[in-house]
Amino acid sequence: MIDSALRSAVAHVLVDDLADPRMDDATAHHVVRVLRVRDGEAVTVTDGAGSWRSCRLRSGVLAVDGDVLTAPEPRRQLTLAVAMPKGDRQEWLVQKATEVGIDRIVAVVAERSVVRWDDERAPRHLDRLRRVATEAALQSRRVRVPVIEGPVPVGELLATATLADPDGRPLDAGDTTVVVGPEGGWSRAELDAAWATASLGDTVLRVETAAVVAATLMVGLRRGS
Repeated sequence: MIDSALRSAVAHVLVDDLADPRMDDATAHHVVRVLRVRDGEAVTVTDGAGSWRSCRLRSGVLAVDGDVLTAPEPRRQLTLAVAMPKGDRQEWLVQKATEVGIDRIVAVVAERSVVRWDDERAPRHLDRLRRVATEAALQSRRVRVPVIEGPVPVGELLATATLADPDGRPLDAGDTTVVVGPEGGWSRAELDAAWATASLGDTVLRVETAAVVAATLMVGLRRGS
């Protein structure tokens, strides 16, 4: 549950040092010029690793207005692994999964994957998705920015993860790592090697839609358990 101070703050920003929170030029411009936060209004700051505190904007800088607090760790870490779709659908997927509350997002490569990042381009793609995750975490008042990793062969996850598949059983609270496949679906070999398969519903979903459905179900099951 989001703390009331986080929910009511006019802005929520990432800082390097909670003991002496300072906004860089880009963040200050966004807070003052774009969001038009006024002098004296509440701004919360976070280190992105679970700790945060309340501040007030004073003459364009942050003034501490509360102690450093640390949110409890989730009872179970939730990982969403995805055979990434093309183009900006990747960014939308990461943004929404972050807003929902997923802890870790992993790009995977399956037999039928269309998107395959080579060694040269992978760091650039990951950096872009990490920026998206950070922005989405701040917008949704999270104090932990999800980890973005990959790409890894899906075979490295099959022994312990749950593959999303229309013929699988219902998703349950024990499914803490769910893998969403490519548009062409899983190969027979991948399904046979999977620890478990679980259905996300009665219809065929696009990759990014399936990812958000999986994320929503996983977070809901964690909350209800």
